[in-house]
Amino acid sequence: MCHSTEQQQPDILYMCPLNHTFFSLLAVQTYTKMAADTSVDIFAKVMENQLLQTAKIMEEQLDAELEKLDKIDEDEMDRLKERRLEALKKAQQQKQEWLSKGHGEYREIPSEREFFQEVKESKNVVCHFYKDSTFRCKILDKHLAVVAKKHVETKFLKLNVEKAPFLCERLRIKVIPTLALVKDGKTKDYIVGFTDLGNTDEFTTETLEWRLGCAGIINYSGNLMEPPFQNQKKYGTQFTMLEKKTIRGKKQCKCIRTIW
Repeated sequence: MCHSTEQQQPDILYMCPLNHTFFSLLAVQTYTKMAADTSVDIFAKVMENQLLQTAKIMEEQLDAELEKLDKIDEDEMDRLKERRLEALKKAQQQKQEWLSKGHGEYREIPSEREFFQEVKESKNVVCHFYKDSTFRCKILDKHLAVVAKKHVETKFLKLNVEKAPFLCERLRIKVIPTLALVKDGKTKDYIVGFTDLGNTDEFTTETLEWRLGCAGIINYSGNLMEPPFQNQKKYGTQFTMLEKKTIRGKKQCKCIRTIW
C-alpha cells in the first residue's frame, strides 16, 4: 500500500492575521449598525412619545378653551334669558297697570270732568267727540272698539259733545266726529271727520291705526310712509306722507292733503 509522503496541511484560514482583522471589522460594522438601528429606534420612540405628549397637551388646552367658551355661552344665554324674563315681567306689569286704568276697552265717559281725570292718569289718550245723531260716529265707534283691544298702551274714550260744551269750546271741536289725540295731558293732534282716513266711509281699521301711528299715539308696527290708501284719489283728495325732523332730531310723519 502506497502512502503519500506529503502531509496534508490543516485549514488555518481563520488563524490568518488578515482574516482576523476582516472579522473584527465586520463585527464592528455589525455592532455599529445594530447600535445605530437601536439609536434610531430609541429616537423614534422618544419622538413618538414627545409628539403624543404634545398632542395630549394641545388637546387638553383645546378642551379647556372649548369648555371655557361653552361656559361663557351658557352664562351669556342665562343672562339673556334673565333679561328676557325681566322684560316680559315688566311688560306684564305695565299691561296690568294700563288695564287697571281702563285701557284695553273703548268706553264712554259721562262728562267733561271725567275727561280731565282720564287724561291725567294715562300718557296716551284718544277721545272721540260724537253725537248720537251723526251716522259717521257709529262707523268710527266700530273701528275704535277694535283698535282699543289691540293697543292697550293707549286709552280710548268717547264723549258726547252735548255733555261737554266747555271742553268742546276749549279744544275747538267744530266738526263731528272728531278724535282728540292727547299725549302727556296735552292735545297733540286731531282727526277731523274722515278726511285723513281716505275721505271715505269705508276706510279700514288699518287706516285708522296708521293715522294714529302718525301722531305717535299708538305703537304702530307698519310703515308710516306707506298709508293703506296710498293710491286712493276719491273725492278729489290725494294723500302724501312727508317725513320731517323735529328740533331734537326725531323723525315725524305728517299727512298732507292735496285738493284738486
